[in-house]
Amino acid sequence: MRVAALYDVHGNLPALDAVLADVEREEVDRIVFGGDVISGPWPAETLERVLELGDRALVVLGNADRDLEPWRRERLGDEGHAAVLAWPLTVTVDVEGLGRVLFCHATPRSDEEIVTRLTPEERLAEILDGVEADVVVHGHAHVRYDRRAAGFRIVNPGSVGLPYETLPGAYWAILGPHVEHRRSDYDIEGMIERARALGFPNLDELVEGSLVEPIGPDAASEYFEQMARGA
Repeated sequence: MRVAALYDVHGNLPALDAVLADVEREEVDRIVFGGDVISGPWPAETLERVLELGDRALVVLGNADRDLEPWRRERLGDEGHAAVLAWPLTVTVDVEGLGRVLFCHATPRSDEEIVTRLTPEERLAEILDGVEADVVVHGHAHVRYDRRAAGFRIVNPGSVGLPYETLPGAYWAILGPHVEHRRSDYDIEGMIERARALGFPNLDELVEGSLVEPIGPDAASEYFEQMARGA
């Protein structure tokens, strides 16, 4: 079993299409969407792409999918949002070479709890207490990493739609038999113009912080870790 992990798409349809094209060349068995899938410029179209994958796709619920802003909710429709709210908090897959892998959006117990690559091991041990898995794959913080802590291998594949990385692009990962972080290129400027034509709100903030000139993994991790501590 080989799995492509696509996290934090945030309704960025051009980024998702680029990643899915690369995924098809990898001949994976399953595609897991790790939450915050539709909350962006193209919510309905992104949901359609996921549904087109049929049984190959597994999806977990993210906090931004659950709590859609009015602009996104209107474009997705009540029926579409009802389908999204049926997504589970976690899914578990046996992956070749890695063992039992639990996929969640933020943590196994919450779709909004913050974990980063800087999270202390003692806090991770409390968060993951009782989890029956060898590997935990999560997103929410939009920074990719791979570490061993608290008796688990913990992986963040990065964000497809709004990454905080050194280079712009769409970030994802392949699991099985190893963990392989991947990056896909796409036409970011074209995506921005298309989103602007839709009247997508707060676009300039996303352009500055994530799409064209990303904040970067170090600054983003430190920021989110401060949020987790309530600082």
